Amino acid sequence: MPTIADQIKDDLITAIENDKLVLPTLPEAALKVREIAESEDSAIQDLVKVISNDTALSARLIRVCNSPLFRGSRQIENLNMAVSRLGMAYTSNLAMGLAMEQMFQATSDMIDKRLRATWQTSTEVAGICHVLAQHYTKLKPDQATLAGLVHLIGVLPILRYVEDQDIQISSILLDNVIDELHPQIGARILKKWDFPTELQQVPLEYSNWHREVPKADYADLVMVANLQLVAGSDHPLTEMDWNSISAFDRLGLDPDIDMSEEEDLNAQMEAAMALLK
Repeated sequence: MPTIADQIKDDLITAIENDKLVLPTLPEAALKVREIAESEDSAIQDLVKVISNDTALSARLIRVCNSPLFRGSRQIENLNMAVSRLGMAYTSNLAMGLAMEQMFQATSDMIDKRLRATWQTSTEVAGICHVLAQHYTKLKPDQATLAGLVHLIGVLPILRYVEDQDIQISSILLDNVIDELHPQIGARILKKWDFPTELQQVPLEYSNWHREVPKADYADLVMVANLQLVAGSDHPLTEMDWNSISAFDRLGLDPDIDMSEEEDLNAQMEAAMALLK
């Protein structure tokens, strides 16, 4: 007899195949910001204008600029200075990422807790991705941050579905459904959102431990960031042989080094994670 988990999987897979699955839409602020950043004749001023409509977002961008990650010699006091220091591409990716946070909330307690925990993990992974990209790769730190923020985006429709249908399911069974389905759903969402192809691949590839690609990419970063996050804990992933994971090689990282023990790096990771909280 099919379990409740099988039932959810069947329903979701059918919905995916028939294009009936309700995928989240990018928040209005994120769309506007991206449009301006991609248009050739827009200026920093245009970006400032859109972001300044959102006081919380403005305050966070200013805080980002004054964090140890970016701190220059001058204190940044307003949005104009912040956007000028970060540049258009960085500002837009960060603003897009932060605007997504509002999607990770629900009315039912259990689902709300899970969504918030998913966002928490996403921000922590994004913070580590930022620092790894900056120090070890030619990949762009702003894209790396965004890759971290969206790698679990496929969890959203699954939890929404469970909430909308008012399905009673144990945590363990729900985890099982999420692990199996979120990667393909995530890739679909990012495609629908017109994200760059290299980011669309991230949900599908970041836990494919033995993937082989010609050079380091954003999925490698998100993979290693996820492992870094659990290093030194009793998480099941720590039982794998990390030396067999070629992403470390491509990034030029030693799998045996716990980065949280490297003081400078750890300070930067903490700073990057704090930015996104």
